[in-house]
Amino acid sequence: MSAPAPSGSAGASAGVSRSVPGGVLAQLLGASRPISWVNTAYPFAAAYLLGGGGLDAVLVVGALYFLIPYNLLMYGVNDVFDYESDLRNPRKGGVEGVVLDRAWHRTVLWASGLANAPFLVFLVLAGTPASTAVLAVSVVAVVAYSVPVLRFKERPVLDSVTSSTHFVSPAVFGLALAGAEPGRTAVATLVAFFLWGMASHAFGAVQDVVADRAAGIASVATWLGAGATVRAAMAGYALAAVAMAAAGWPALLAAVVPLPYLFSIAPYRRLRDEECERARPGWRRFLWLNMVSGFLVTQLLIAVALGLL
Repeated sequence: MSAPAPSGSAGASAGVSRSVPGGVLAQLLGASRPISWVNTAYPFAAAYLLGGGGLDAVLVVGALYFLIPYNLLMYGVNDVFDYESDLRNPRKGGVEGVVLDRAWHRTVLWASGLANAPFLVFLVLAGTPASTAVLAVSVVAVVAYSVPVLRFKERPVLDSVTSSTHFVSPAVFGLALAGAEPGRTAVATLVAFFLWGMASHAFGAVQDVVADRAAGIASVATWLGAGATVRAAMAGYALAAVAMAAAGWPALLAAVVPLPYLFSIAPYRRLRDEECERARPGWRRFLWLNMVSGFLVTQLLIAVALGLL
């Protein structure tokens, strides 16, 4: 998922020590969040194939685009414009994001644009007006989340909506690019995925409530409060399960996927704002649950492809 609202609970010196060492490739790699690459490439590729697309150049180029350039744009731009808050964020410096040294900001912005341009041109030329419109929404959402003035990440509820769009839109684009007609299963699955994404972003912001308020940063969690945000995230996961149950056989089997997330965050449902950082272990479990969920969904897709279900 997209990075939740940054925390302001650590000193600037901590941020400097957590900057990425190395040259330009190391900086760009770190800024693109390799651990998250599959979260956008997989939905595109799966949707494109399930929507009737083939093992062709469009699949390869699209998967490569959503694997690396898209993530560089999403997270690189975020790292540049969140630099000051990232310096104070104790969660930065590992899998949850880097602290991008100011000297590399211009390079990352240029690299993000240049890396995206040829892929976008190809995908527009290979697509239709409908698929291009979806792609435009996807790219605009990525940029609008972080850039000054728009800063959707600091607009409560819109922050979660935009974050979820980052991950659902590649799947919608894959279906549109394949020319698939939106049926019951596809719509229910996309709705479930979107609800899951909103819930996940909201829970991610819970651990930063106190620090964000101190830094004057808004988020869905600073607006609702820690406990209420956790309960809203639980509701989101529950609704995602309901949406998948409405997808029809055999897709409804995936209705169990959101439930471990719900149970994982349930212990924090009465969390007070001042103890919001207690939610951090729940966020670490979220990162591991993503791997388990990805495995389960992949097995389901394989079973369907082999005609076992």
